[in-house]
Amino acid sequence: MRIKLTLSYNGTHYLGSQTQTETKNTILGNVEQVLKKLGIQERVIASGRTDKGVHATAQVCHLDLPPFWQDLIKLRRVMNEMLPSSIMVRKISQVSSEFHARYSAKKRIYRYIIKQGASNPFEADSITFLKTINRKDIEKKIKLFEGIHDFSAFMKTGSDTGSSVREIYKTFAYEHKGYLILNFQANGFLRSQIRLMVGALLSLDEKTIVEKLEAKVKHPLRPAPANGLYLARIDY
Repeated sequence: MRIKLTLSYNGTHYLGSQTQTETKNTILGNVEQVLKKLGIQERVIASGRTDKGVHATAQVCHLDLPPFWQDLIKLRRVMNEMLPSSIMVRKISQVSSEFHARYSAKKRIYRYIIKQGASNPFEADSITFLKTINRKDIEKKIKLFEGIHDFSAFMKTGSDTGSSVREIYKTFAYEHKGYLILNFQANGFLRSQIRLMVGALLSLDEKTIVEKLEAKVKHPLRPAPANGLYLARIDY
């Protein structure tokens, strides 16, 4: 039976989402450790990777269950009892054997959360704090990323792709209860692309962003901190 796992996690203390041979301290590393204790040896396939310190409210994974596991309600309960409190299985559902968490995805939605003011110990790991925010300027500039572009100036080396061209379907920024939420929607993103785009929104003017999208300049760019980024939803 192929199942779809929907996970939420606080990525603060993990070295990203993907399993790694040199450490178990990743999101899927912890998930697979729990599954092995339950007699499930299958590899867990995620919709995509999130970097060190990045969070998720609805990361989607799939795996094939052995025949002796049929009770998905019990499996979810047992997994949540065994997983660290920073990782939660939100939902488990049976899917077609053709379903693939990564390749079946139609849209990936990320959010980046910013707050103006001094940091506090209760939100420091989950929100990026800034002394000042020009909300109207960000709301205008974020639209520049919509459409098909070569994002080679907005990717880290090591991106798992043969092309740096991507289409971003929709971007927008809005304020909610004192937080500025940046929303990015596309079929896929390059490594650290969103953090680099947010870094550009916070440090570059409109003209320079356009020039970087057109590959006319190689202006140095620092990615925004990982703690404000969330994989929010995957649409299939």
